[in-house]
Amino acid sequence: MSKDVIPDEGGRILSEPMGEALSRRYLAYALSTIMHRALPDVRDGLKPVHRRVLYAMHNMRLNPQAAARKSAKVVGEVMGNFHPHGDQSIYDALVRMAQWFAQRYPMVDGQGNFGNIDGDSAAAMRYTECKMTTAAMLLLDGIDENAVDFRPTYDGQDEEPVVLPAAFPNLLANGATGIAVGMATSIPPHNVAELIDACKLLIAEPNTDTNGLMAIIPGPDFPTGGICVERREAIYEAYETGRGSVRVRARYEVEDLGRGAWRILVSEIPYQVQKSRLIEQLADLIEAKKAPLLGDVRDESDEEVRLILEPKTRNIDPEVLMESLFKISDLETRFAFNMNVLDKTGTPRVMGLKTILTSFLDHRREVLIRQSQWRLDKIEKRLHVLDGLMIAFLNLDEVIRIIREDETPKQTLMARFELTEVQVDYILDTRLRQLARLEEMAIKGEHDKLSKERDGLLSLLGSEKKQWKRIDEQLTEVRKQLLSARRTTFAEAPQGVEVAAIESYLPKEALTVILSERGWIRATKGRVDDPSELKFKEGDNLGFLVPGYNTDKLLIMTSDGRFFTLGCDKLPSGRGHGEPLQLMLEMEENTRIVNVFMFTPGAKRLMVSKNGYGFVMNEEDAVGNKKAGKSVLNADGTEAFVALPVTGDHVVILGENNKVLVYPVSELPEMARGKGVKLQGYKDGGVKDIAIFDQAGPVQWFDGSGKARDFKDWKDFVGKRASVGKMAPRGLRKLRPV
Repeated sequence: MSKDVIPDEGGRILSEPMGEALSRRYLAYALSTIMHRALPDVRDGLKPVHRRVLYAMHNMRLNPQAAARKSAKVVGEVMGNFHPHGDQSIYDALVRMAQWFAQRYPMVDGQGNFGNIDGDSAAAMRYTECKMTTAAMLLLDGIDENAVDFRPTYDGQDEEPVVLPAAFPNLLANGATGIAVGMATSIPPHNVAELIDACKLLIAEPNTDTNGLMAIIPGPDFPTGGICVERREAIYEAYETGRGSVRVRARYEVEDLGRGAWRILVSEIPYQVQKSRLIEQLADLIEAKKAPLLGDVRDESDEEVRLILEPKTRNIDPEVLMESLFKISDLETRFAFNMNVLDKTGTPRVMGLKTILTSFLDHRREVLIRQSQWRLDKIEKRLHVLDGLMIAFLNLDEVIRIIREDETPKQTLMARFELTEVQVDYILDTRLRQLARLEEMAIKGEHDKLSKERDGLLSLLGSEKKQWKRIDEQLTEVRKQLLSARRTTFAEAPQGVEVAAIESYLPKEALTVILSERGWIRATKGRVDDPSELKFKEGDNLGFLVPGYNTDKLLIMTSDGRFFTLGCDKLPSGRGHGEPLQLMLEMEENTRIVNVFMFTPGAKRLMVSKNGYGFVMNEEDAVGNKKAGKSVLNADGTEAFVALPVTGDHVVILGENNKVLVYPVSELPEMARGKGVKLQGYKDGGVKDIAIFDQAGPVQWFDGSGKARDFKDWKDFVGKRASVGKMAPRGLRKLRPV
């Protein structure tokens, strides 16, 4: 049956290609996730669930002065009227809006257990109560004055706001995080006073750039405080492009205990770090001997964070201790900027700081115009009624007589005094006792007052300059209500503390790295005397066996010319078969491991590609910290062959054409990365083997059985780099031992 043919009544089977069906349904799911779940609106900074919670609380009149209501009642209202999803997701959103450590300006005033910074979850909704905060009321200010558009709810029984009026830039004030389909958002919180000052600057000087805004907004302001140690240039890049990251450290002080003893007191921890998890992490580092400078950690927190870090010995520098912990624990974290939001048309966009603030100001102007027009309409209707009342008061006796005697008083009054139906209805609905008490001065006073307000509104609606002035005044008033001191401060990370100074305290232990042919890696303590005793998974065998120490860095070279760096102290234990290297590194498919060795500062390697090109590289240039590795050798369509340690003064190379060439290492250039120069000339084929030797020592080659032979006449094979060389001695198969 074609998908265009409507099935018979009661039929529910349509025939269509699986690919089309999946594509259409997945696209619908993706759009729903992006627009209705994960990404906030740039205008009010809210996702639909948060907006619905606040609107439901507004309808329940849960303002700051009201008594709190059960959270279960609020959740039920939201789920029944606006949000067709589970009650737990709604309650989770409500709880987050009440947590001081999650929101810079909480929207919900929670009473009861709403969780804590340790990561403990909130009590069940039947035990907690809530109401709105001042910040929430400011977001909703004007919601009943036609300030924003409404749309039908999911069941068509009611209406919900498309966006809230938002009297302050909540998107940046409270930040947002979310994962959609194919995109995500991550926006840090900021200080609302700084945001409003920046908005006022944009109103006064619309051409202000990001640098000008950063003079007011130096960076994020996290609810849990901390110290931002990111460079200003990096923060500028994040604000300019909408993407980047900032480093945040715990705030600490050194407590002097006398007699040379001291300890560290941590009073603030980075944003979104659970205190209990942090303590557990530090304890694990002590147990695993990965934090050798730290002796003990304990939690003395009450309502305020108070972590005590005891040093292993009083001779350690406090700054060295903290720098070591910042590198290996969540005492320092990196918060990502990905300011991906929905614009007023519902389109996902990555916006910079100025674009977000400008979008908010445009929204405020639209809200102001709509509120002013709504108020103007109300005034016009009231003035119209007052005009009718004035006529009725001036002719009160005649009006009363018509009402008492006429059979159709409404039509008569309309004809007699030229009143409209609205005016007559109001007069007829007014009690005679009230009508008699009406005073001309009271009516005239209200009329004059409303007329003056109407003229002001008409002037406001007709002047963009006056509209921005009014918005400026509104922002000033909001600033007074939400003013709070900045919690996150800025500092530069100490420059004099080297990693080597930290690592020098680590207990140096010998180990052996075992890498199998199939890429399973592990590190066993001590040295492996007999490799044949090592066990591997069925079908797997030993690939590389590298001795070293737990303080060393392991360098892994793959056939695409990349180097990967792993700390030996982070390798899986020698018990069992280890872990797949593919899970630890982002290696390209179909690449193989060419070399594995321990990094030696100051050492050099001869980088060789299969087609006979190469150069000398300092090992420092191979070290990196990215999981995707560091590209060093450009293999130019072929493969990397070897990374040979430079331990002598001459190179001997054997080609697949069975010709040998010898020349000094000094003829090779030193490079950090690239393709290098031609090592030996070939018509066909490439490198078969290559070695480096010292002319003062013995030179050897190896036959097919692996037996070493003295290469006494090696000087006969000396030639210019990139030349072809001479035919190899009979029996030569390898230049290096197998």
